[in-house]
Amino acid sequence: MSEQVPIVDYLVLEESPYLEVNECTNCAARFFDRRNACASCGGTDFVRTRISNQAVLTSFSIVHRAAPSVPVPFVSAIVKTDDGTSVRSNVVGLKDPMDAELGMNLVLATYLCGTDDDGKECIAFGYEPV
Repeated sequence: MSEQVPIVDYLVLEESPYLEVNECTNCAARFFDRRNACASCGGTDFVRTRISNQAVLTSFSIVHRAAPSVPVPFVSAIVKTDDGTSVRSNVVGLKDPMDAELGMNLVLATYLCGTDDDGKECIAFGYEPV
């Protein structure tokens, strides 16, 4: 198997991939990116926390224009995981983007998004219908 790297540092590639957030130890606000201070309370201590792979589609847009190498149309979305974390992602695995529906149940999925000249694979994530 070739080496795989996640497209973002909060995607953990294990046998069952998952996302992690930086959770403020003071107020429990969650952030995917690194923080020096919490935007909610100003706290400076964080713990890495695994979030649920199960989610519900809460908002979406069907994108028809993108960079030349990006296939369109695709569903750009905000999903809410079962533990209440909002995630910006794409909905993948739909036969037709018009099949996206608010409230649909989704699960985290990973997919190959590119390979470099040395054979290293870049792995991205999205959410697919359950």
